[in-house]
Amino acid sequence: MNLFYFSAPARFHALAGRLMPWCAAIAVVLSAVGLFIGLGVAPTDFQQGDSYRIIFIHVPAAWMAMVLYVAMAFWSAVAIIFNARVAAMLAQSIAPTGTLMAFLALWTGAMWGKPTWGTWWVWDARLTSTMLLLFLFVGVMALRSAIHDERRADRAAGILTLVGVLNVPIIYFSVVWWSTLHQGASVSIGSSSRMAPVMLEAMLVMVFAFWFYALAVVLARVRTVIADREADAAWCRQGLAAR
Repeated sequence: MNLFYFSAPARFHALAGRLMPWCAAIAVVLSAVGLFIGLGVAPTDFQQGDSYRIIFIHVPAAWMAMVLYVAMAFWSAVAIIFNARVAAMLAQSIAPTGTLMAFLALWTGAMWGKPTWGTWWVWDARLTSTMLLLFLFVGVMALRSAIHDERRADRAAGILTLVGVLNVPIIYFSVVWWSTLHQGASVSIGSSSRMAPVMLEAMLVMVFAFWFYALAVVLARVRTVIADREADAAWCRQGLAAR
């Protein structure tokens, strides 16, 4: 398959429309299964009690915030290097969902921190760098909105995104590089999990649920972005008239 086949807005718009319902359906099923296992099957933690169950939202949201920022940086780089319009539209479409994930990670982290640490917030390395990630998402969207010309907006937002991607490894390795209040990783590549198998199973199911949710929302948003930018194209006028 020609890798550039779907670089045309019309073709990618159609592809996104076909994939979006499947991603949304899978996200709903996985969310139901993950929450059932996490809230109904997984045992109570002997140290934290039932308060630990917020990890089934907190951890997937935190992981997705980082993954979405890296994805946004990747598509921004593609857009800048190859002057690819669809790549810029994908980067634009990822930002709101990444903002939601970063906010959700901070919010659920505060809810978990209060009973665990005795405080809602500390200027911990991981918390502070995650808050910076949230500000980067918001800053990218604000910068894009402040520039009227779409091509200039894509380039400016892309450059800011690429600069900000340096924060992602800081978030990931912060608990290794510094002595922080935030606990270390319970799941890491190359080492066995410190979680009970049923807890790990529930968390991984929720991670995949968040993945498919993010895919569904980004695909839905990119269709809207394409339609807005290509409103004068004949294929888009025909599609809008058929609704």
